Order: sequence, then structure tokens, then C-alpha cells
Amino acid sequence: MSENSLERLNEIKTSAHLGGGQDRIDKQHATGKLTARERLDLLLDPGSFVEIDSLAVDYGVTDESFYGDAVVTGWGQIEGRSVAVFSQDFTVFGGSLGEVMGAKICKIMDLATKTGVPIIGVNDGAGARIQEGVSGLAGYGDIFYRNVQASGVIPQISIIAGPCAGGAVYSPALTDFIFMVEENSYMFLTGPDVVLAATGEETTAEELGGASSHTAKSGVAHFSAATEEDLILDVRALLSYLPSNNLDDAPFESSTDPVDRELTDIRDIVPEDADKPYDIRDVIDRIVDKGTFLETHERFAPNIVVGFARVEGKAIGIVGNQPLYLAGVLDIDSSRKAARFVQFCDSFNLPVVTLVDVPGYLPGVSQEYGGIIGHGAKLVYSYAAATVPKVTLILRKGFGGAYDAMGSKHLGADINFAWAGSAIAVMAGTQAVNIINRRELASADNEDETRAELVQQYKDKLEHPYIAAGRGYIDDVIDPRESRLKIAQALRVLETKSEKGLSKKHGNIPL
Repeated sequence: MSENSLERLNEIKTSAHLGGGQDRIDKQHATGKLTARERLDLLLDPGSFVEIDSLAVDYGVTDESFYGDAVVTGWGQIEGRSVAVFSQDFTVFGGSLGEVMGAKICKIMDLATKTGVPIIGVNDGAGARIQEGVSGLAGYGDIFYRNVQASGVIPQISIIAGPCAGGAVYSPALTDFIFMVEENSYMFLTGPDVVLAATGEETTAEELGGASSHTAKSGVAHFSAATEEDLILDVRALLSYLPSNNLDDAPFESSTDPVDRELTDIRDIVPEDADKPYDIRDVIDRIVDKGTFLETHERFAPNIVVGFARVEGKAIGIVGNQPLYLAGVLDIDSSRKAARFVQFCDSFNLPVVTLVDVPGYLPGVSQEYGGIIGHGAKLVYSYAAATVPKVTLILRKGFGGAYDAMGSKHLGADINFAWAGSAIAVMAGTQAVNIINRRELASADNEDETRAELVQQYKDKLEHPYIAAGRGYIDDVIDPRESRLKIAQALRVLETKSEKGLSKKHGNIPL
């Protein structure tokens, strides 16, 4: 090969690495944003990135052309495990998607699916490239199709590091987890100007589609961080719990935390009075290997907590009612949050441990009009359809239909425990006597005294775990201090679980 050929190659490669040029890179930095390549450098193990299609170019559509177009694609490693990546380059055509960019993203997605490795996409673009007409729209459609085909086969993670608007938002929405940079990224179908023209509502990009909106209000995003650097560390942390694909095991991390560690302070953490709040995360932290709980969707629907952890070094999914918020009731948002999480765990063979302390469903006109019946059914469906090991522990109470929905034996849970002193019933005695004893209360000389007696009779007869245990709905009533050991023992025996459902193409989840 001649020196001229090598010089020409180096010139082209250098041009590709500069994207839209140094001036545009400087502007990117001035807004507090990293470049496409800088993001990949932080995300991947040093020196592991292998780029493909750096010489792809779109000739003749616009006045300018850039090697690599508006996206950097390839593969690399995170903690020694292979991943496929693409990173949109805002310095080239504002990161807009045209035919070449769409083809590059589809190509790396196909490679990820064929090789069984996670795909991580960094989104920082202005939507479809208007100058290319329908080609940009076709590119998005091709990407959406691949998102769906890869769903449940490989983990798909989206990082929103800048604008993501219009049709571009649907690809991240089809992936498993979305990360957003606070104050510097946003997602929406129609921007503030369109909203103002159509509805008269005044808003900003941050209010309409910023990280705070999507992590706390819509639930579209799962994680956010103040800087791109912190966000990328969170992505790497999440991947440490996930298998590379639906046939692999999740990474194992040895633990020195004794499995028979007694939870000596658990009764101090959880009040005996079922109406007093506590933080379910304090219980989770004591049950799992120390320091391993990674909460997802933390700010959305805080009345339920979901996340990943380890028991004896093995990754699991955790779902728990949160008595700190709305007493831990199930509602529209918490039902769909937990349902989505259980479905993800089932897709990637992660056991689900459910911690139950639920008074029922949230009553109200807004809940009924908002479709609590359909949304609540999503949680029922996800638990019933899941074939991974399912272990459930009732801490203080499991009342009404919410008892059924929260990983009950009736929905196919494998091993179910309840704490001594817990309650399983159609409803609490304080509510039940108003219905079943209303005549006695109406005719009582001392209503308060009679009510207290009737509530106690109800508790003695129905509001405890022993009827359920007697019928096999609960496998054992346990000392709360043994919770970690009992769950670990259950997960051990379920490691070889094999369960095949009825033959069908797929079910019809109540979407």
C-alpha cells in the first residue's frame, strides 16, 4: 500500500472523527454537552471501542456531506462484556436522521440481535432530516421494527443527551430503560410552539419534556442525573445486573454477606401498627446482599418500589409496596410501573421477589375514569404470565384484590411467606365492621365500644395469615428476622424451575 493511500485514509478518518468540525464541537461543549465520541469514550471500557461505517456518507441530498453522517456506531465492552452502541452526533445536521444514519443504526441493531449483546443508543438529534423527505421517516420505521424484534431478546437502553422530538421519541419508548440528563435533554411529540398554537398553553421544553417531567410525571424515563458523566456511570451500574440476552445468566458477583444474617432490627423498622408508615427500602436493604439494591423508576409512582439487587451474589428483581406514599396502595401509575418491571424480569430470567404491604386499591372518580381496571389488570397479567422464579413475602397486610395482584399464589407465585402478625383478608376490620355489622352498630348503646369489640372479633377470626396458610396459599408463616434466609432458600430451590405455558402465539395483555 502506498504512502499516499495511507495519508488519504488518515485524512478521511480524521475528518470523520471531527464530525461537523471543530467550531460545532466547541458550540456543543459551550452548551454543557459532550460530543458523540466523548460519550462513547466514557461509556465503554478504555480502548475497547470498534467503530464501523465511519466512512458512510450521504452524497447529493444536501449542500454538505460528512463522513460517518450524523451517528457513530460500533461495539465495545463494559466491564469486559460486549455491547453494541450508537451515538447521534448533533454537530452533523443537528443529529437529524436521514437515509445513511438510519441504515447505520439498523445495521448495528441487527448485529446486536444476531450476536446476543445489549444495544445502547445515545440520542441527541433534531428528528427526521427534512431535506431527505420520506427517507428519514422510513429510517425511523425501520428502527422501530428492530426495537420490537429485539424486545425481550437483548436489553435495550436509551440515553437522552439532548433533543429527542417528534417520531424520534418512539424508539427510546420501545426500549427497556431510558436515561435523561437533567436540564439538557428533552423528549416530546410536539414542542412548546406547537402546543401554544394548538391549545393556547404556554410551556417550555424543560417543563414539557425534560428529565424532571418524564421521571416523575409521565414515567417515560427511568433514570436521570445532573451530568452526562454521572448518567453514564448509572448505565454501567444497571448493566451489571442484566444478562447479555434472554438465554444468558446475569453476571454473578460474589458476596461476603452471610445468607443466614438475622435481621435483628427489622421489627424496629416496621411498626406493628399497620397504619404507620415506614420506608420499604430499609427492609429491602436488609434482605438483599448489603449495598446491592439499585432502584429504577424512583421518582415515578413512589407508592411502589422496583429495582434490582442480589441475594447470594445472584441478580434478582424486587417489587415492594411503599407505605411512605399513599400508604402503599395500588393505583394506575404504580400498577403499570410494577407490571412493566415484572415483565422485563421475566423476559431476561431474573427471579422476582415481592414484598407486600398493601391496603388495597386507591378509590376515586379520577382513578376509575383513568382506567384503573385496565391498568390494574396489567399487573395481574404480568405476574400470572411470568415463568421465572417468584417469591412473595407479606410483611404487614395484603387486603382485597391488591393481595391477589401482588404476586399471590393464585397468580402462579412459587413460594409465599407471611410474617407472624401480618393480615390477609378482604379488607381491614375497621372497614369491614361498617358493612357486615352495620345493624349492630346502628342499635348499639355505645357505638365506639361496640365497634372496638367487633373489630377485635373480626381480627381474631379473619384478619391474620393462618387461614391462608391453612389452605396452602401461604407456604409458611415466619419470624420477620428470618426473612433474608427464607428468601435465599426459596431462590436456591427455584434455580432449576422449568415451566411451560399453553401453546399460543402470545397473550393479549390489557394495554
